Amino acid sequence: MTERAMRLVGNRPPQVQARERVTGEAQYVDDLAIPGLWHGVTLRSPIARGRIVEIEPDPDFDWSRVVLVDARDLPGRNVLPLILDDQPVLAEREIRHPFEPVMLIAAPDRALALEARNRLNLRYEAKPIAVEISDALEARVKVFGEDNVFKQIDIAKGDLEAGFAAATIELERDFWTGPQEQLYMEPQGMIAAWEGDQLVLRGSLQCPYYVQAAARAVFGLEPEQVRVIACELGGGFGGKEEYPSLLAVHAALLARKAGRPVKMVYDRAEDMQATTKRHPSQTRIRAGIDAEGRLTALAVDLVLDGGAYCTLSPVVLSRAVLHAGSAYACPNVAVRGRVVATNTPPNGAFRGFGAPQALFAMETMMDLLARAAGLDPLEMRRRNALRAGDETSTGQVLEQAAAADVLERAAEAADFRARRELYDRPQTGSIRRGIGLSLIMHGCGFTGAGESRLKGRLTLDLDARGEQLLVQVRTGSTDMGQGMRTTFKQLAAEILGLELDEVEVAAQDTALVPDSGPTVASRTLMIVGGLVARAARQALTSLGLEEGAGAEALRLALAGRGRLEIEEVHEPPATLFDEDHYRGQAYPSWGYACTICEVEVDMTTFEPRIVDVVTCQDVGRAIHPGIVEGQIQGGIAQGLGYAAFEEVQMHDGAMVNANFNRYIVPTAMDLPPIRVLLHESGQGAGPFGAKGIGEMPVDGAAPAYVSALAQALRTSFRELPVTPEAIAESFLRPRPGKADA
Repeated sequence: MTERAMRLVGNRPPQVQARERVTGEAQYVDDLAIPGLWHGVTLRSPIARGRIVEIEPDPDFDWSRVVLVDARDLPGRNVLPLILDDQPVLAEREIRHPFEPVMLIAAPDRALALEARNRLNLRYEAKPIAVEISDALEARVKVFGEDNVFKQIDIAKGDLEAGFAAATIELERDFWTGPQEQLYMEPQGMIAAWEGDQLVLRGSLQCPYYVQAAARAVFGLEPEQVRVIACELGGGFGGKEEYPSLLAVHAALLARKAGRPVKMVYDRAEDMQATTKRHPSQTRIRAGIDAEGRLTALAVDLVLDGGAYCTLSPVVLSRAVLHAGSAYACPNVAVRGRVVATNTPPNGAFRGFGAPQALFAMETMMDLLARAAGLDPLEMRRRNALRAGDETSTGQVLEQAAAADVLERAAEAADFRARRELYDRPQTGSIRRGIGLSLIMHGCGFTGAGESRLKGRLTLDLDARGEQLLVQVRTGSTDMGQGMRTTFKQLAAEILGLELDEVEVAAQDTALVPDSGPTVASRTLMIVGGLVARAARQALTSLGLEEGAGAEALRLALAGRGRLEIEEVHEPPATLFDEDHYRGQAYPSWGYACTICEVEVDMTTFEPRIVDVVTCQDVGRAIHPGIVEGQIQGGIAQGLGYAAFEEVQMHDGAMVNANFNRYIVPTAMDLPPIRVLLHESGQGAGPFGAKGIGEMPVDGAAPAYVSALAQALRTSFRELPVTPEAIAESFLRPRPGKADA
């Protein structure tokens, strides 16, 4: 089928379930009514580190009306399985972070459960804490092992010292980023029910098979004994990747002891205080450039704050170090990455997964190098952008690289050079203006051989036994707003020659769908969507039909058998990636993006205003351009929030501004229209040449914003977020080392 003949791929049909979401008809976990349902709540630690002495129940409370669960009620090991298996389901003796779950309470109504929780007195003995990266590195408090390091990764290419010897300009700077809250609209929620010897879990979650694996391990069950059903999902952004496993086990423990279904839904404060955040980071970069402004050497030392338990931190670190050099060619590179333990709630998955921290540091360093070389940021990037045939820091030779393409398209659309020159002139009055940019790359899918180990599966079922042909896509991938249901229907219908309403996507229920791998890592369309396309083509081959055959031809071909089921397993081409030394092909596809931001700053109030945002993003192929543009606009808004608004305020390891009044995120009133240019290279590893797009938009927004501020204010900011208070402080009370005059 030629591209010219396509009816659905590349078009903008209405999104599946858009009406239900807009009208409120969509059923989220807290909307579900289950007979006999009880409600669960959690007793949490008020301190960051210490020892549990005793939990004293109030003798004046009638405890027969509620059910209590502590670590003694666990049927097996008290551990939530993940990478290091270090996090307990419930704290037993040791407390390692604020809000750590200690005891669970269930009651017929939530008010009674909360009252019971208030009648429990947790007595503890506090111990010294480590709550900053510097605390962890000094290791005076041992949170994890002797050195508090969960994981270290090193990357080396070329001869670093020879590269610095060849440099005419050398700079060394430190960069810092704070935590960021996912702030999905729907808080964490789960319902657990034991139906005979089967555990049924319904919840707001990204990865049904993650939850199944955790429940199986804790309760010692077989796969068919744990059924996980993903409800309509009110946002995730990574925050519902690994955390729902803990909540599911908690609800299941209460349901097991109460003998009734139990619902646990966090309120907003608890959700913000207890769940994972984006990892804070501290990065030192030493870089050298030659007389023409080209990188000769790059040394990066990046440290992430993992919090009290490992969770997914080693994988977040992996992506961070692989993105530390951004979209630039450099012959001599050394990267050291570490993730350390502190006495804060564990940090975990968040859109971008370590890349935003690393890319903020590198992109800001590129601006500093440009200034030192007397180049504008655009020209600096032109001279260093990766091109086809170049090598990444791991030695992966790029067959294609659209870095220069997206850079030029975005710069032209924003009139970057002219506006940069305009704002370089002396500015009068109380308003200062600036324009800045970033150029980044983002790896699509799991690193190295990750997809080979996952072996994601998908089933396509064609059934002609009734009056109408029924085509059903069965996948474990969830739709958390990224439009998976719509794009999967588009792919199957396009190849089979059907209308969209002739294809359905089955509910994400482990009793019905195979394990397609987690809904993470910008892999859903590229990897699982690729399985949809392969299954559709295999079905046509099995029936002796051509692409675009249509419903009638399919019905006739199925007449003799009635039903055809095709299962596809993702088996990527062999990748040569050495995970011990981080050498070789890190990702099957890289995406590239240039983001340009223009700002104004009121020098009376130090309040910035974002005036314009333009971005060009290499998406490979836009299966549904409207969905892709929405993903990009949302990601940039989230990245600008990271840069300018969102400050997690901590005290003794605990978040103290856990509400919408004090944790500020950008609204539509804070952002201009975000102009999106799609670069369709057609060279992605996904169906019709598509690439993953879920994470890349968030990567470049923060450094572009900071670059614009730097021009407007004639300084450089090296710490996120840059709030109005931070701008004022940099002028009124400069902090040594954290801003450059």
